[in-house]
Order: sequence, then C-alpha cells, then structure tokens
Amino acid sequence: MRPEILARIAAARAARDLSDLARQAVGATAEPVNSTERIQRARELRQMVNEYVDRVVLGEALAGADWQEISKALNRRDPKTVEGEYADAVAEWSAHEGEGEADAEGEGAEDLDAWYARHREDHDPDLEKPVADLLNRH
Repeated sequence: MRPEILARIAAARAARDLSDLARQAVGATAEPVNSTERIQRARELRQMVNEYVDRVVLGEALAGADWQEISKALNRRDPKTVEGEYADAVAEWSAHEGEGEADAEGEGAEDLDAWYARHREDHDPDLEKPVADLLNRH
C-alpha cells in the first residue's frame, strides 16, 4: 500500500479521535473541575489538532506535493525548514511501502467509515466509504 494512503488513513483516524474528544469537551462544559484540569483537557485537544495537521502534511508530502505549497498552506515562510521538520517522518513512512506491517495501518478503514456514517450530518459529504475508498487507489 502506498505510504500517502496510509498517512491519509492515519489522518482520518486522528480526525475521528479529535472529534470524539471535542464532543467530550462540550459535554464536560458544566462539569465541576478545577482550572488546571480544564486547561489540561484543552491542551490535549490542541495537541491532537497538531498531530492531525502533521498527518495531513505527511500525506501530502508523500503524495508529492511541493514544499513551497505545503509551507504556504501552513503559513510558514521557509520551505526548506518545513521540509527539514518532516524529513524523518517522510523517510520513515516511505521506507514501509508495500510491507505487511504498513498494510496493517490500512486496517480499520471500515471502522472509520462506520464511525463516519454514525456521526454524519446533513451538511457533511454524502459518501458511503470515505476512508475505504482510499484502499482502491493504486
């Protein structure tokens, strides 16, 4: 399986986890907790957002997106610096192309699609298999 597809599936998984945590944060709005705990929960959400962005960048880089374009999307000025920040991750994910271990990353696409179907609202894209459809790309 191509590494960019695996990275996009990992990004979908991160988005799902982020959505679940955000929903929990809404549910805990009136919960009687101290300031430290409330702030720590918010920081965890922010860390998950950053991890999601990193997975999306990784997927785009692995798909061959230009670092100038990626840097612009990240609102960063120096493409070389951005490329350097992601170089290890790109190399690591690229090294696993076609390996069984990497293919295991693709497992669970059906679970992500089922999660999407359960949580989909009218304004969301009307797709049956938004993640599993990636597996059919060559």
